[in-house]
Amino acid sequence: MNYEERFYRKQFKAEGLAGFEVVEEETDLYIFADKNLINQAQNIVHKIRNQLNKYILTNISFKESFSPVKVSLFAPKIVREMAWAAKLAGVGPMAAVAGTISERVGRELLKYSKEVIVENGGDNFFKICKTRIVGIYAGSSPLSEKIAIQLLPEDTPCGICTSSGTVGHSFSYGKADAVVVVAKSAALADAAATAIGNVAHDIETINNGIEIAKKIRGLRGVVIIKDDQMGVFGKIKIISI
Repeated sequence: MNYEERFYRKQFKAEGLAGFEVVEEETDLYIFADKNLINQAQNIVHKIRNQLNKYILTNISFKESFSPVKVSLFAPKIVREMAWAAKLAGVGPMAAVAGTISERVGRELLKYSKEVIVENGGDNFFKICKTRIVGIYAGSSPLSEKIAIQLLPEDTPCGICTSSGTVGHSFSYGKADAVVVVAKSAALADAAATAIGNVAHDIETINNGIEIAKKIRGLRGVVIIKDDQMGVFGKIKIISI
């Protein structure tokens, strides 16, 4: 895989937890838990990626489609979760891959740790025991790293995922600096962030993204940032940092 420096990790902290990195193929995770669980995490990531890679070899449309794809009830769990999230959001299954991997790894690690945070290129899974502040990076926007989501323990487990048309290598039809989605499912949050980001091209179309968000069942909240403007929808608390 091509290495992409994730400079924002220098500011990524979780007081009281041990942090460690796990990398396999395109998957590059930074994980926080009660203790260092790197061996367990590496085994989980290897298993999940192996299942996904084998499935894609038998169904290439699952990887290449930009619209929902039907899968068998007997497909691996990661495949079924990606397909489910993609169907709700109206996007291709791979739009949910990073969030789904974050959640699958995070939920498996909860067998060993009461608190787990999995960061996967801006697509995150949270199960926390104390209030945490989740900063929002929005590239060159003046709002970047100036605002955050306040996340309470009772709001987790959940996913907080980000799509951007101006930052990173992920595909987007839109040009939003950041579309951040909070949902109980990280797979859904990831897929929804892509769908919403696809229609947010400029300040004038922020409301278009909000209207898309209202139509996707299961979202708790959405933040859309373009330049110096922001749109917010749902039950989330935004604070200044």
